[in-house]
Amino acid sequence: MPSKVEGWKDEVYGAEIRDHLMEFAEEGWSSIPEDERDAWFERFKWWGLYHQRKGQESYFMMRIGTPNGRLTPEQLRVVGEVAKEYATGPVENPEFGGAYCDWTTRQSIQLHWIQLQDVPDIFEALEEHDLSTIQACGDSWRNIVGSPMAGKDAKEHIDAWPVIKELNDTFKGNDDHSNLPRKWKVAVTGDTRGSGQAEINDLGFEPAIKDGQKGFNVKVGGGLSRKEPRMARSIDVFVTTETIADVAGGISALFRDHGDREDRFNARIKFLVDEWGTDKLRRVLQEDYVDFELPTAGEDLREQYTYNSGRNDETGDYVGVHEQVDGDYFVGLSVLVGRMGADDVIELADLAEAYGSDIVGITQRQNLIVSDIAEADLDDFLDEPLLETYSPDPHPFMRGSIACTGTEYCSLSIVETKNRMVRYARWLKNNVELPSGVEDFHIHLSGCTASCAQPQIADISLRGMKTRKDGEPVEAFDIGLGGGLGENPRFADWIEMRVAADEVPGYIENLLEIYDEESNEGESFRDYIERHDEEYLNGLAEPEETSYEDPYLGNTKMTWYPYAEDTEMDASPTPADD
Repeated sequence: MPSKVEGWKDEVYGAEIRDHLMEFAEEGWSSIPEDERDAWFERFKWWGLYHQRKGQESYFMMRIGTPNGRLTPEQLRVVGEVAKEYATGPVENPEFGGAYCDWTTRQSIQLHWIQLQDVPDIFEALEEHDLSTIQACGDSWRNIVGSPMAGKDAKEHIDAWPVIKELNDTFKGNDDHSNLPRKWKVAVTGDTRGSGQAEINDLGFEPAIKDGQKGFNVKVGGGLSRKEPRMARSIDVFVTTETIADVAGGISALFRDHGDREDRFNARIKFLVDEWGTDKLRRVLQEDYVDFELPTAGEDLREQYTYNSGRNDETGDYVGVHEQVDGDYFVGLSVLVGRMGADDVIELADLAEAYGSDIVGITQRQNLIVSDIAEADLDDFLDEPLLETYSPDPHPFMRGSIACTGTEYCSLSIVETKNRMVRYARWLKNNVELPSGVEDFHIHLSGCTASCAQPQIADISLRGMKTRKDGEPVEAFDIGLGGGLGENPRFADWIEMRVAADEVPGYIENLLEIYDEESNEGESFRDYIERHDEEYLNGLAEPEETSYEDPYLGNTKMTWYPYAEDTEMDASPTPADD
């Protein structure tokens, strides 16, 4: 029997949702029948709108899709202006102010405190500049991820941008692929860094060579959530730029037709791959969904991968100054926890335009890249005051910190995330010395098991939980160690369970001291963890209170907004006036 969500989708779904959304926007929040809200909130996701959590009724998060994370300076400016005008909430965030943009681990943009009546004006402003929220959420093709510098990066194997653009144009708004059993996450990697992170996507295309021809190998069934992570598995298929859309469409249609529509928890393709195996999936794809002979996989380039790889010999991101194929440079800026104030967004757009940049890119590590900086202008650009805040040469603890939305807005999250990770990073920077030679160290903080901060692929993984301390319930984290992608990807080992949030920095400090004492010369943290078994790692370091103070230790999920002066649910100023 189809799930409740499938029933809602059978009634209204896809592009037609927009007409209903516009009617509700005209009539206001109260026009949505209370007994139909769950259904409409599920449908609105197809157009990039998530209703915010309890206590924030009538406000929405809006997600803007940016394929490959690419924006022009003009588009970036529009996003900042929209954030400033429409995404300012009733209470300021103490770290980030009233209006800001969140850059996500899927290279999208999230705005908060959006009201229905403003959606038509926002859509108009975005669409005038070729931006859209279509399928930024919902059971369909999500934002396609890869390198924002495709076509410019000197470390590129094949220019993946035309491929990603073709896939986006083909499958966004395509009725045949608009109603899948669940979300559909696609990655295309054309560089030798491995920046697409194909291993953790439903469908991944990785750079490869076959018979002297450049193209991609195909992987299927990756994902991180539900405490059941999977690395995507090879289906022994090689595609070229000419055949990639046909194969991608075939696998998408296969998932549409054979994915589980009865149990949404099992409705990801990773579970179908578990059930069928890769041989059957390839056979069904060949027999029923493509009309040409599928070639076997080519020689991959995984030994060159550095992105998010946990290596000591090269930093695994785009932060810093990098050469382009044309002799110019792109500069990666570190954006702590991926959040930037609206005024700073507008200022960066102005800077990028002034220096002649064609692209401002969003990376999967929640950072930004400014392209096309001429060598003669590089020093001046690096001296710009804005780069003191968003540094191209940050401390490793600032550079490596990622956090999801958390209880600030998300109904799934168990703990506060963004502001806490900011405080963690600052305390670690000021109080903990990294071992010699460690310049790239990743700490990912996720508010729940949904894994939006991709915790399983970090040096230190933090997953929101609850525990009791001194008899009182407090926010806490499970702690995992040694995850990363690269040539030989591995998920973190979950070592410590339910550590009180204020004892996590002390645990990290103690752990790094032990790593410094016990590691072999030049051994990365990930390799150090990998050579020890779970029994040894469990209890290796002790959680400990330190000078770090945590203002969010109480149950922020039970507040209407964690940073309000009066956080009680009955103090919420919602629903807002229509």
